[in-house]
Amino acid sequence: MAKKATTFICQSCSYQTSKWMGKCPECGSWNTFTEETSVAAKDLNRAHKRTAFGNETPKLINEIVIEKQFRVVTGMAEFDRVVGGGVVPGSLVLIGGEPGIGKSTLLTSVMGKLSQRYEEHVVLYVSGEESVNQVAERSKRLGVNSENFYIYNETNWQKILDQINKLRPRFLVIDSIQTTSSSEIESAPGSVSQIREVTYELMNHVKANGITCFVIGHITKEGSIAGPKILEHMVDTVIYFEGDQYGHYRLLRAMKNRFGNTNEVGIFEMKERGLDEVKNPSQYFLDDQLDGSFGRSLTCIIEGSRSLFVEIQALVVENKFGNGRRTTQGLDNNRLAMMVAVIEKYFGLPLGFNDIYLNVVGGMKLVTRESDLSIIASLLSSYRSRPIDPSTVFIGEVGLTGEVRSIPQMEVRIKEMAQLNYKRVITSEKTAKELRGKFKIEIIGIRQARDLDRLINQ
Repeated sequence: MAKKATTFICQSCSYQTSKWMGKCPECGSWNTFTEETSVAAKDLNRAHKRTAFGNETPKLINEIVIEKQFRVVTGMAEFDRVVGGGVVPGSLVLIGGEPGIGKSTLLTSVMGKLSQRYEEHVVLYVSGEESVNQVAERSKRLGVNSENFYIYNETNWQKILDQINKLRPRFLVIDSIQTTSSSEIESAPGSVSQIREVTYELMNHVKANGITCFVIGHITKEGSIAGPKILEHMVDTVIYFEGDQYGHYRLLRAMKNRFGNTNEVGIFEMKERGLDEVKNPSQYFLDDQLDGSFGRSLTCIIEGSRSLFVEIQALVVENKFGNGRRTTQGLDNNRLAMMVAVIEKYFGLPLGFNDIYLNVVGGMKLVTRESDLSIIASLLSSYRSRPIDPSTVFIGEVGLTGEVRSIPQMEVRIKEMAQLNYKRVITSEKTAKELRGKFKIEIIGIRQARDLDRLINQ
């Protein structure tokens, strides 16, 4: 009989110890140790030996013939954009997101389109969290009604593997990896040992048989995918499904992709019949503008390979109760405080005594610095009650000494502005000298942020 050993494993970093500890000495997390019973190493590696690939020998780099990767187009343009133009056969794609964000809805739609485009192949959706009726009801609501679409409710990996060998699907979904467990490991579902073992066997099986597999992963309260970090290292692609659970928009963002561009973004809108692709995201984020309104300005950000135009709104009101209030939505509060300090220092305006509210329209979250000029323009527009020309775009980083700095990929942004009929862009003087005259759009360069005050009312 195999010798068993009890080990306490940290669920955050996989640190192991023979006794329970309140705080993990490796990652510093509290109350993350769980007790797991493991078998001897020779028994633990039986599955690994069964699924191991054939013998390989080292090759010279000049002897290796690079084959062009064949991609399978799903028919959902935004999803194909994120994965690099289509999914690669034999790849393992991990999708994570908050509860209720729409991960299962997204993959049901993707699998439904695949089942319709490739009717000769079997599509298998394995759900460990929902019953067959629940998955079927969602599929009918999304308009999925294919003869080659199979739904299976099971959490035991050995039973799932038997059905995979029996049906031989071309496309597979595991919903979710945290609920799937192997009977060869004496640990609770969702533990480090179970996730690591099941993912290893799943990876070897799908790659050996050319199955395209999508895996849904839970996330922790910190926003990272639950389980050991090795889970993200083992898969080929890691995609996060983001957005406000109570809002309409959803962002599909690639964080790791062995077959395409990382940080690529797809935009969807949640409707009654499921997720709809947003074909023109810039127009989506700029809807419902009021003519002659002040406190709003436009900027252009880069998400993946696309340019997005977003609107920044500011509201500056008189404070009557002491310290000014700072409230932001979609932007770091510390960044707003820096821009207010720049305005007070170099514009000579007592903005710090006012209540300031800043919002990025559409629920977008701005983490880069190209929108600094737009933030200052919105604050000045609201403070002076001056409307800004809606055909003007502000792009530039503002330093603490009041200088306006250039940003990368400016040519791509201006090309997109010219196509959308924007009239002028206000940016750094360096960028304006480099690109002036190349596009049918007025490019105004400023050296210092205080020069913005005379431009926003033109």
